[in-house]
Amino acid sequence: MKISKVKGFSDILPGEVELWQFVEEKAREVFARYNFAEIRIPILEKTELFSRSLGETTDIVEKEMYTFADQDAKGSLLTLRPEGTAGVVRAYIEAELYKVEPVRRLFYLGPMFRRERPQKGRLRQFYQIGVEVLGRGDPFVDAEILLLLNDFFWLIGLDSLTLELNSLGCVQCRPRYREGLLAYLRERTGKLCPNCQRRMERNPLRVLDCKEQGCFEATRHAPSILDYLCEECRNHFTTVERLVHETRLEYRLNPRMVRGLDYYCRTTFEWTSSRLGAQNTVAAGGRYDGLVEDLGGPPTPGVGFAMGMERLTLLLEMKETQGPARPDLYLVWVGPAARSWAFPVVHRLRRRGMRVEMEGEEKSLKSQMRRADKLGVSFVLIVGDDELKRGRGILRNMDTKEQFEVSLQRVEEELLARKPVMHNENCKV
Repeated sequence: MKISKVKGFSDILPGEVELWQFVEEKAREVFARYNFAEIRIPILEKTELFSRSLGETTDIVEKEMYTFADQDAKGSLLTLRPEGTAGVVRAYIEAELYKVEPVRRLFYLGPMFRRERPQKGRLRQFYQIGVEVLGRGDPFVDAEILLLLNDFFWLIGLDSLTLELNSLGCVQCRPRYREGLLAYLRERTGKLCPNCQRRMERNPLRVLDCKEQGCFEATRHAPSILDYLCEECRNHFTTVERLVHETRLEYRLNPRMVRGLDYYCRTTFEWTSSRLGAQNTVAAGGRYDGLVEDLGGPPTPGVGFAMGMERLTLLLEMKETQGPARPDLYLVWVGPAARSWAFPVVHRLRRRGMRVEMEGEEKSLKSQMRRADKLGVSFVLIVGDDELKRGRGILRNMDTKEQFEVSLQRVEEELLARKPVMHNENCKV
């Protein structure tokens, strides 16, 4: 009986993996420019880490987490991580990283898990790339994070994304907004979905995040949190806007954007794409100044974001900006003597950085050429008994159909000298 994959989980196959590697490589390149260091956190954490940090009334904690009993600690629960920030902050506190360096710039890559309805761009096991800056509360680092993301999108070739900005205030000004919003919602309770009616009193901001059409219409004219900001929060957000404007990064205000997690405060943002349908968020994040302290650490401001790999690669596939990587060279051999000569040469070329392919079993010249053409190889080196006797191989450009002889005695140097040409022809970005 054939065993299929679990619903909501997906394989990343050859032909797809290369695009993922391209995105990860460019992310690392940008993060290095901004002086970020990688952190690798566990996939499994204690459930209380997420219930305390994300909020008891969030959809993630209420119905989306993969949680089970810890067999080693009776009564304790473990959860597959649904997001990365809480784990990074837990590691930051546990390792006391703040004692070594007061400001930490960290990034992570890896799978997250949420029990959601699988759909295009949203899986139950999904991959995220995220960054966190811990130890800085100034608006300049908020703007810097936005510019980092903009640099990354430009580097991978995505230029049709929309940046949305909002501020969620702080513990001083948000309670006043909460009361104003709650009064508005109470007058429209009957128009809200059962889920929003249930949690409205505990966390009215969640209603603004609801995707039900009825809830969206009922809150269309809800009060804006931007009208309730205290002076400090207003100055912070105004500075972020000014810095973004000065760097000519286009954005639009979205007072309805509250994000789905309770730890956010002040600056929040989303990068969206009109090409993704309902699940249109590509990257999102914001400031979470109280989270470190809430999880047992010292008062430490923080800001960060996460972006979904599935949605990034989906957009890149739509643009056809990156195809599977092609070998630099296909070495065609004819006869056992040519195979014996070719095997160590291929090994040495690979060690020196070339992507080389050759057959292990004897096949006809025609069959090997068809295989090279299928792989999309730009260059083919043909070596048979005659070529070995003469000490001259045939190098064929598969794109132009031109071919010429190369010295087998100096073949490695000849091929390595042509590697930049081969690479440029393979590159589609």
